[in-house]
Amino acid sequence: MSATAFPAGFLWGGAIAANQAEGAWREGGKGITTVDMIPHGAERLAVKLGQQKRFSHRDDEFYPSHQAIDFYHRYKEDIALMAEMGFSVFRTSIAWSRLYPNGDELTPNAEGIAFYRDLFAECKKYNIEPLVTLCHFDVPMHLVTEYGSWRNRKMVEFFARYARTCFEAFDGLVKYWLTFNEINILLHSPFSGAGLVFEEGENQDQVKYQAAHHELVASALATKIAHEVNPHNQVGCMLAGGNFYPSSCKPEDVWAALEKDRENLFFIDVQARGSYPAYSARLFREKGVEIAMEAGDAEMLKNTVDFVSFSYYASRCASAEMNELNSSAANIVKSLKNPHIQASEWGWGIDPLGLRITMNMMYDRYQKPLFLVENGLGAKDDINAQGEINDDYRISYLREHIKAMADAIADGIPVMGYTSWGCIDLVAASTGEMSKRYGFVYVDRDDHGQGTLARTRKKSFWWYKKVIASNGADLA
Repeated sequence: MSATAFPAGFLWGGAIAANQAEGAWREGGKGITTVDMIPHGAERLAVKLGQQKRFSHRDDEFYPSHQAIDFYHRYKEDIALMAEMGFSVFRTSIAWSRLYPNGDELTPNAEGIAFYRDLFAECKKYNIEPLVTLCHFDVPMHLVTEYGSWRNRKMVEFFARYARTCFEAFDGLVKYWLTFNEINILLHSPFSGAGLVFEEGENQDQVKYQAAHHELVASALATKIAHEVNPHNQVGCMLAGGNFYPSSCKPEDVWAALEKDRENLFFIDVQARGSYPAYSARLFREKGVEIAMEAGDAEMLKNTVDFVSFSYYASRCASAEMNELNSSAANIVKSLKNPHIQASEWGWGIDPLGLRITMNMMYDRYQKPLFLVENGLGAKDDINAQGEINDDYRISYLREHIKAMADAIADGIPVMGYTSWGCIDLVAASTGEMSKRYGFVYVDRDDHGQGTLARTRKKSFWWYKKVIASNGADLA
């Protein structure tokens, strides 16, 4: 690969989320969030899906977010490791409830603001640009119990106040922002995605799409505020990406795949184009959904994002005969098994070419710069007798995906940067496990919260350092 595959100034780094890394769940004035209620174990999925109300903790369950990897107390050590790898960007999120513990206060928690100012200043010390997500799967629980979370229009006001606080408090420290992480996951995992729980017999599609409308208005309003506070702010949306392939060339399968793609792209169609897509009218009609819009909503949605960010772990596969029984439960976004690709230990398809396909589709559709803000391989890591972690499987996965990204750039797609997911091991959002590891840095902690939390560089740490130093030219 030529040294010019990646443009000068391409941002290389890694990504984490507050709710999967920080811990310190009640320190510094932080309020309780949705993720703090999601246990590890058998009940986890039902809680994430909003099928089981979990408004109080149980003594017989373990909640991984409460301590996570203790990034809250160890961020200086961790950022130093990122700087050693050569990061020029670090994606993290702000825990909404650190700034507004209940979510509906009129003034923010000064201790929370001080923590994030120190965190972002630490990044800047090493010339690392923070890329900050405002809402990464953690809604303050008070907003869930008191207002019903995003099903309530009042959430737009609460989120706008929180967003303005962030843009003003961290002005000069942060210029790259994302509004909602993987916003389309609201449809697939309603409680973890948006704090939604359901009542017996209600039209869940009505609840989800009305909540989606509120999030879309809030995202557009936040984008508008960001540009008013500082015209240099760059605001992106964030999609859980990966195209659906038809399982055959049967026209019905091709149509099923197209509909599945539209289901996931619906949010980004609005955020990047500024209005509801034409196909949404039929979608809502068939699902019995009536969106309650307020005067000015359509105009507000015209505040489109500056760039489109996305995660990519795997492609997906669909057919007209898809159902609960034949779809894989490995990922929260259901998919048929693709016989033409390999899968990870957790059943996620490994498809580097799918990344190039996804990037070309998205740029053709939106004509905005792309930013790959999550990509990686969840795998079990073993420490050998010499204390080494030789994660060649992770290096191989990342190498092939970085090559695919380079091919997409050669296709003419402007790409701002790449932040691999879980650059330091953290709690897996899907399963709550620590053993499902993504990082270049190993964290000594197991699925039950035991371990020293000591950090150890893996073989991939040194490999990624070389990739960054060569601006993607040396992938050997």
